[in-house]
Amino acid sequence: MQVRTLVQREMSEALLRYDVLVCPAAPTAAYKLGEKLSDPLAMYKGDLMTINLNLAGLPAVVVPCGYTAAEDAAAAAGSQQQQLPVGLQMVGPMFGEQQLLRVAHVFEQTAAVAAKAQPQVLAAHAKEQLVTA
Repeated sequence: MQVRTLVQREMSEALLRYDVLVCPAAPTAAYKLGEKLSDPLAMYKGDLMTINLNLAGLPAVVVPCGYTAAEDAAAAAGSQQQQLPVGLQMVGPMFGEQQLLRVAHVFEQTAAVAAKAQPQVLAAHAKEQLVTA
């Protein structure tokens, strides 16, 4: 039996018991822009949580579920910490995109993750928009 068939079978059986499966989007929180450019293996490892879904051909959506402080010298010194997003991946049954998007929307509205922290990247973009407006 091929790996794809085994993955499809296992995921389909789990989705018979649950409407949506929830798992991390990546094995770590996001890394800073450009931080892993010289390390392609580290960038590849960031995609590990999506491989089984690609094999199974199932729809998935990633939503932010929180932010974590970057571990750098500035953070250790007590200055303003850069917030990095943590992603939550939701997986639905084949052709279940509509239900999956509804669940993701409800999560985003009720968790209000975006209101709890604003990453510096977004803050810098917002400042840029104000300047150009």
